[in-house]
Amino acid sequence: MSTQPLSEDVVPVRLPNYKKKKPTEMSAMNRKLIQTLAETISKQVEHFNKTEVECLIREFNVLLGEPTIPGRAANGLDRGKFRSILHNIFGMTDDMIMDGVFRTFDKDNDGFVSMKEWIEGLSVILRGTLDEKIKYCFHVYDLNGDNYISREEMFHMLKNSLIRQPTEEDPDEGIKDLVEITLKKMDHDHDGRLSFDDFEKAVREENLLLEAFGTCLSDTTSIETFEQRVFQEQLEL
Repeated sequence: MSTQPLSEDVVPVRLPNYKKKKPTEMSAMNRKLIQTLAETISKQVEHFNKTEVECLIREFNVLLGEPTIPGRAANGLDRGKFRSILHNIFGMTDDMIMDGVFRTFDKDNDGFVSMKEWIEGLSVILRGTLDEKIKYCFHVYDLNGDNYISREEMFHMLKNSLIRQPTEEDPDEGIKDLVEITLKKMDHDHDGRLSFDDFEKAVREENLLLEAFGTCLSDTTSIETFEQRVFQEQLEL
């Protein structure tokens, strides 16, 4: 994977230390609001129960932090803050892929990941079925949103994710060859691009192709660490 430095808008995120917090810090009104919200969202989102959704709401509020403009609540996680979370918490490093993840989470395309969009996206990253992960990865890789992964998109993603060897005279030629090999493997209807059907069929035949164009799902260790911190430690309060 790429070793290139992250862009400037990816800044360190300080992870909350729940063990230092006291239950009295959260008012009864806030607890009631979170419980009511969690009950509604847990009925609309797969894979999380009501208690887990409550924990994810609290985590979202901590990560959201103070509003940039005093007295004005933020609409959600903006692109820079969201990318920092992907890097610091879930170990993603590729700028292009992180932008794709942001776009996939931000379903209403308003430039922010809302609380519900955050929980819906995490349900796939943390506990999604293969079907859900296939749809998610395809949307991340479909950079221009036209429902196809083109040769050009494959080239840019693979170029971004591969480590460039200083001895290579023209690394682009090697990447072009890799694109053609990938198309030969995955382009079932032979139209020179990948439709969702092409991608789905290829991944079902070989699961390793799920993240063929870059890491957009978290590794098992990062998932376990996140779940333990957010679900276990918060429940100990």
